[in-house]
Amino acid sequence: MARTSVFRFSALALLLLSAFCWADNEAEEQLSVSERLSRANSNLIRSVDEPILIEGDIAIDSEAERNADPCTSRGCMWGKWSDGKVYIPYYITNHFSSREKAIITRGLESFSSFSCIRFRPSRSDDRDWLQIESQNGCWSYVGRSGGKQVVSLARSGCLYHGTVQHELLHALGFNHEQTRSDRDNHIQVLLHNVVSGMQHNFNKIATLNQGTPYDYNSVMQYHKYAFSRNNQPTMLPIPNPNVSFGNAQEMSRNDKARLNTLYKC
Repeated sequence: MARTSVFRFSALALLLLSAFCWADNEAEEQLSVSERLSRANSNLIRSVDEPILIEGDIAIDSEAERNADPCTSRGCMWGKWSDGKVYIPYYITNHFSSREKAIITRGLESFSSFSCIRFRPSRSDDRDWLQIESQNGCWSYVGRSGGKQVVSLARSGCLYHGTVQHELLHALGFNHEQTRSDRDNHIQVLLHNVVSGMQHNFNKIATLNQGTPYDYNSVMQYHKYAFSRNNQPTMLPIPNPNVSFGNAQEMSRNDKARLNTLYKC
């Protein structure tokens, strides 16, 4: 009788644990790309040999670049070949398991279904390539910077389809939606709710918007509590503050449209 009771208790405990884990996993699956990036990059301690991060996940090499968009100050696009395709070499380091590499590869290959962008494995004679590594957090440089160009997708927190797409869009030359040149017509930034010293993350940039409208559903749009110091919104839509935004889990129609316009696909 005692053994039966112990068995029943153990079975119940296992069932409750499974239900808890299932609920936790389901909640995790519902997170937006912006929320995943915030979680993965929160409280990171940067070492002296790592690039400076602005806006949460954009890498820059010096303080001089903090308030500038390198894609508007110099050429940063990847070149197009005679066949009309844009071939971008990449190398995935051995930090990743086969399952993790499959997630990254799926993100890379997704671009070929809606654009002329073709990510291909790098060769020894490639001068410029993306090197995908598991470093400290999720981050990328904006646009083509030349030579080995690191895209960091940390194994803890960054390996999701939409997150891969987000960082690759940075590498292709795109900034965050909330820093667009026409941002103030669509988003009100509440700087009094922003963590002290983080206000620069909301500086507008002279972006090239490719004739596309402001997109609340862009995979590049951060959520309403980004960089909040008090759990209050740091951004509200204009004119309707109740409009939902920052919830994308993958690239939107406008994300794809501006990519195709920029690269003349």
